Amino acid sequence: MSTSFSFFKRTPLLPGFGPTFGFSVLYLSLIILVPLSTLLMYVSGMSWAEYWGAITDPRVLSSYRVTILGALYSTIIVCAIGFLFAWIITRYEFPGKRLLDSLMDLPFALPTAVAGLTLSALFAPSGWIGQWFAAVGIKISYAFPGIVLAMIFTSIPFIVRSVQPVLEDLKGEYEEAASMLGADKWQTFSRVLFPAVRPALIAGASQAFIRSLGEFGAVIMIAGNIPFETEVTSLMLFVRLQEFNYPAAAAIASVVLVASLLLLFVLQWWQSRFLDKYEDK
Repeated sequence: MSTSFSFFKRTPLLPGFGPTFGFSVLYLSLIILVPLSTLLMYVSGMSWAEYWGAITDPRVLSSYRVTILGALYSTIIVCAIGFLFAWIITRYEFPGKRLLDSLMDLPFALPTAVAGLTLSALFAPSGWIGQWFAAVGIKISYAFPGIVLAMIFTSIPFIVRSVQPVLEDLKGEYEEAASMLGADKWQTFSRVLFPAVRPALIAGASQAFIRSLGEFGAVIMIAGNIPFETEVTSLMLFVRLQEFNYPAAAAIASVVLVASLLLLFVLQWWQSRFLDKYEDK
């Protein structure tokens, strides 16, 4: 504890530490800590039985299952697609490369409700793309696959932007050296490229998974929102708010908050531990 407080007694190497640190703490308090404390105030007014009943309601439990499965499937798919996009952008020159690179950030700029509405229209049974799936008995819009599709759209930038800088730093000399040593393409990828990219890929996958857990706008537009089938947890929050059941909504939100914080802390712990091992080597 004394070591932590002694840091503030040191003379900073650069001027302006006091104002910038104070502004950071103020921003953190107003934007993050105060809203979270309000959430905890709603939850603290509930008894344990009320809280447990709110978060274990059968409809809410079903929304947990749908959300986690959708986030898991979308993260697995987006890891493969995002890695492929990052590889194409960094390793090849072709017409439209800059356009493709810019489109990777479109989910960040586009309102998620607009994305969900567009996807639902395209993949509806009568849509331009959905009609081809409907012909073979596959329903995407207003079904569970639509949830996965919406989560893929909103989370793909996390994979691309996490992996892309690492691939750009890995120059072609590494691949040429592996080839000169007799490694084939698969050995070069599995033993030279992938180990270097793996930390960034795991970090991006974790962020994509957390993003998918809290997705709302894009999902509700394409999911159909059928109770016990295609309702996600964020929608259940909205439903409880419409019912003016604010304590129940806060209880469900606390579950999402704790799950997201745990995943973030585990990710930060893993990254710091990996970096320490990497520096030791």
